[in-house]
Amino acid sequence: MIRGAILAGGGATRYGGQPKGLMTVGGMRILDRLVAAFDGALGAPPLLIANAPDAHGWRPDLRVVADVKPGCGSLGGIYTAVLEGPAPVVCVAWDMPFVSAELIRALAEGVESGYDAYLPESGSRRGVEPLCAAYGPACAPAIEARIREGDLRAIGFHAGLKVGILKHEEIGRLGRPEMLFFNVNTPDDLSKADSLWRQHGSSRSSA
Repeated sequence: MIRGAILAGGGATRYGGQPKGLMTVGGMRILDRLVAAFDGALGAPPLLIANAPDAHGWRPDLRVVADVKPGCGSLGGIYTAVLEGPAPVVCVAWDMPFVSAELIRALAEGVESGYDAYLPESGSRRGVEPLCAAYGPACAPAIEARIREGDLRAIGFHAGLKVGILKHEEIGRLGRPEMLFFNVNTPDDLSKADSLWRQHGSSRSSA
């Protein structure tokens, strides 16, 4: 069974004195939005990968796991999710309020079809979204090797793995890419997310 994992990271995820995933968009916490999306896609609650000491109180119904290898940034969160899921697992960063059940399901189907990692194409500097992607068990030793070498890039472990890409045109059938991959890093981003929600709150991409 494919599991889900919400990547909450550590202290660096905080701004304005509160963890980002506990901010509300459209009157609902981002964390709660993601839990609902995972429930709708996979029929089970996700893991919460978090290092904050109070993380167990954010959603008492979720299993909380701290990074297996602290200090490794986003790659450490992916690694922990792959080990603790156990893989295959769909990982989503907890600052992405509009990730939908349809997108999660498409990523799960991609890794189920035989890929070691399955990532959506995006306009980001990496060209893909590693913090909204699916990872299989072969990723664990590949990530561990990169961590030993000090390479903490979120896509640095892909060499030698069978990596699949969910293409732009396929993503467009699941929702609006600019919403699906929107992430909240600043108070201005939060205001923009609320605006997007008001404009498109009834669309499938913001369900």
